[in-house]
Amino acid sequence: MGQVPVAAPSRVAKRAWLIQIRPPGRAGVYPVAEKHDQRFSVTQRRRTDSSAQSASARTLHDLLRPGRRAQARSAWLSVAAQLIWPVQAALVAHALGGLLTGVDVSALWAGLGFAALGGLRVWLGLLAEQQAEAAAEAVVHTARARILAAETGRAEDSPFGGAGAISALAGEKLDMLAPYVTRFAPARARVMVVPLVILALALWQSWAVALVLVVAGPLIPVFMALVGFAAKEASQRQMAEIGSLNDILVERLSALVDIRLLGAEQAVMAGFADKAGDLRGRTMAVLRVAFLSSTVLELFAAIGVAMVAVYVGFSLLGALEFGAWGGGLSAPAGIFLLLLAPEYFQPLRDLSAAWHDKAGAEAVAAELAQWQAAETASLLGQGAGAAPLDGPAGISLRGCVLPGGRVLDDIDIAPGESVALVGPSGVGKTTTLRLMAGLLAPEGGGVIVAGQPLDERTADAWRARIGWMPQAPHFLNASLLHNLTLGRDGDLAKALEQAAVADVVAALPRGLHTRLGETGGGLSGGEARRLTLARAIHAAPDVIIADEPTADLDPETARLVAEGLLAQAAQGATLIVATHDSGLAARMDRVIRLEGAA
Repeated sequence: MGQVPVAAPSRVAKRAWLIQIRPPGRAGVYPVAEKHDQRFSVTQRRRTDSSAQSASARTLHDLLRPGRRAQARSAWLSVAAQLIWPVQAALVAHALGGLLTGVDVSALWAGLGFAALGGLRVWLGLLAEQQAEAAAEAVVHTARARILAAETGRAEDSPFGGAGAISALAGEKLDMLAPYVTRFAPARARVMVVPLVILALALWQSWAVALVLVVAGPLIPVFMALVGFAAKEASQRQMAEIGSLNDILVERLSALVDIRLLGAEQAVMAGFADKAGDLRGRTMAVLRVAFLSSTVLELFAAIGVAMVAVYVGFSLLGALEFGAWGGGLSAPAGIFLLLLAPEYFQPLRDLSAAWHDKAGAEAVAAELAQWQAAETASLLGQGAGAAPLDGPAGISLRGCVLPGGRVLDDIDIAPGESVALVGPSGVGKTTTLRLMAGLLAPEGGGVIVAGQPLDERTADAWRARIGWMPQAPHFLNASLLHNLTLGRDGDLAKALEQAAVADVVAALPRGLHTRLGETGGGLSGGEARRLTLARAIHAAPDVIIADEPTADLDPETARLVAEGLLAQAAQGATLIVATHDSGLAARMDRVIRLEGAA
């Protein structure tokens, strides 16, 4: 009785299983944000939008947790660096005011103090940037690892989208969280502290200047918020377009051979160019909003600084007699206020410049919330190397509830028996095979293998005894040798001979060292199917599970595949196939018909 150990390390083994069992990604499956149910009333849509925003906010809060401490340190260091400027401004105002009024002031000491404080400010700014970068790296790395772990553990495709959409989310989209951490968060911390400190200092010198700042300052966040709504919507549309474009690219690449054979290159290129043009348009929409908001906010900041300059200038000329406490405005006080005014608006300008980073991060968080909500069944076990499970190679299904709630009739398969599962398409044949292989857990009931319950504890050991032959051939981005052995011991030459594919391998440019595409580019469907058969039987497993092994094959190739499977059954292996091939089913020991009724 042959035994097939699962290849280590665990991630490699699990990925290998997933490559074999997953069907190709579906193009045109877009993120949930692009789906709109026209049957919803206005009230229902508002509730849905509110719920989505709440989920997005929670997701963003969770995303930022790994870098929370470093982000807090960055924020306070950034605030401390910004608060050094009022002290520098006081030194400059004291020195220049003394020169203007004839008061003896040591310009040298003022200059040295200004330079020393400037060096301290630069040093604190560098420390703040380092902490922000560390926080961003922690946030992005943790989120990316989370997506990778979840996707490699799925037993079926995610409703969120295809491989392109998920890879875009884990790659370029997650990178958009970094500017939020490094730019927006420190700017928000500065806005909460620095303007209030400068406003208090301005009020200490002149209530008129303080009044100007109080009136002009809030206009910036008000308009920033208004522009921010448009920025967020534009960013979400851009995110959705990136995901759909990646899905289309993955599908077109996987079908490249067929596209060339059909002569559809121009049509495919035209369609892809249209989608790329849509993405370019959405990207430019985001940039237009960014430039518009920057122009508007710079205008308000410039007006505020100009009003302070006008007041100070006329006050020092004696044209204005009001606005200062206890008389006219002195020259040092006026210079001090002129130096403070731009720094009052600077944190607000920094926040407005980083507001689009916030919109981008919220859009990413919204997609992550949708990804998290798209739950699917997880692969049983850890995908780790395990010793084969002891016991006879028998399988029993008891009261198993399939996804959707349909209850499967009890099934018992004896060790060494060959069984065909037949029934109409969609009845659950593939799902039943996945239950038997521990690739999917039933929603109710249980599976007994080798006399033990199939669960997290026994799944890896049970799969170490299985040879799996999926309906759609899938290959890892590695040599054909690695794809066939998956790190296991066995007689590969014998497996290739039994699968009638040895001549195909010999004809490849580099033989067993050839790298195939994910779907076996350069091979016919029958050749790829026979290679998956060789992979399944290579280590002489005592349980073989095959999903539609002869579907869409010419009669001769179907015969070769069937002979290879039956040869393993003749050697004592338990063989289970799901098939529409009545000829193959007739050659099995027993036929189990699955009915569609619940």
